[in-house]
Amino acid sequence: MTIQVNERSQEPYILPDATTLKVHEAMKEDVNNLVSLFKVLSDPVRIRILKALHISELCVCVLVETTDYKHSALSYHLKLLKDADLVDSRRDKNFQIYYLTEPGKKMLRAIESSFKKEI
Repeated sequence: MTIQVNERSQEPYILPDATTLKVHEAMKEDVNNLVSLFKVLSDPVRIRILKALHISELCVCVLVETTDYKHSALSYHLKLLKDADLVDSRRDKNFQIYYLTEPGKKMLRAIESSFKKEI
């Protein structure tokens, strides 16, 4: 593929056909799952929940106690994280215990290594 960048440019921008094909494929790729994941990660409350769960499995009651958020608000955020497969939960007597899934752990490691911030 040859592209003339502007009228003043004497030399065209030349891209190999194989590269052009890969670019077209990338631009047509369905990225809805990735977009959904970034939406889940775009809320500071959910990032804080992930960081807390990185320390330990927790009951939502602990998160309520350590924040200014109501149980219902935290449950909503936990549901979104669970739907994104970043956290999961199990019942322990009267408590619902939340923990990071393997994808959740990997996501935190990726964030940590990409942004050089301690998690």
